[in-house]
Amino acid sequence: MEKKNLPIHIAIIPDGNRRWARKRSLPTLEGHRRGFDRAYELVKKARDMGIKIVTLWAFSTENWKRTTEEVGYLMHLYELMIGKHVKDAQENNTRLIHIGRKDRIPSKLLKKIMEAEKITENNKKYFLCIGIDYGGEDEILRAVGKMVKLSNVVDHDSLFSCLDTATLPQQYVDLMIRTSGELRMSGFLPLQSTYAEFAFSEKMFPDFTPEDFEKSIADYILRKRRFGK
Repeated sequence: MEKKNLPIHIAIIPDGNRRWARKRSLPTLEGHRRGFDRAYELVKKARDMGIKIVTLWAFSTENWKRTTEEVGYLMHLYELMIGKHVKDAQENNTRLIHIGRKDRIPSKLLKKIMEAEKITENNKKYFLCIGIDYGGEDEILRAVGKMVKLSNVVDHDSLFSCLDTATLPQQYVDLMIRTSGELRMSGFLPLQSTYAEFAFSEKMFPDFTPEDFEKSIADYILRKRRFGK
C-alpha cells in the first residue's frame, strides 16, 4: 500500500472486551486487559504503516454507570496505558492527547494524563488521542461553551478550534473502525467523522489483530471518496 493513499486519521471504537471474556468463561476484567494489550499492538501497527493520527475511545461518558469494581480497574489500566505509551511516544516522536472531560477523572490518572501531554507536546510526527470520559454530545456542548466565552462569532472554524481535537493537524477522521459486530457510532467524534469511511468487524476487540487492521485499511484504499461532489 502506497503511503499517499493511506488514511491520515483513523478512529477506533474497541468494542466487545466484556463479551469476549464471558464467551470464554473469564472474568470481565480479563477482557479489558486483553483489549488493552490489543490496542497497544494496533497503535504500533498504525505507526509502522505510516498512519499519522490514531484516536482510541477508551471510556465513554456513559461508562461511569458500570460497577465500581469495573470502573476502578479500568482507571488503573489507563494509568498503566498512559505510562507505557509515554515512553513509546517519546521514542517515536508521537504526541499524546487526551480527549474528553478532565473534571471527573480520578486525580492519580489525571496527573498521569497531564504529565504525558506535557512531555510529548512538542512531538509532531505521529498523534495518539485517547478518549477517556469522552462523549460526542458532551464535547460539542463544552466546545460551544468555550466558543461563546471567547467571541460572538459562531462558525465552522471557531467551533472546531474549541473541540478536544483542535491541536491535531487533521481533525476529520478518514476511517472509523468498530469491532464486535455493532453497527453504530454511539456518539464517537460526531463532528470529526462527518465524511469518515466506516469499517465494521464481527470480531470482539481482543480478537481484532493487526492483520485485520491492515485489511480494513486495504478496503478503505479501494473506496472512492466524493465528499458530496
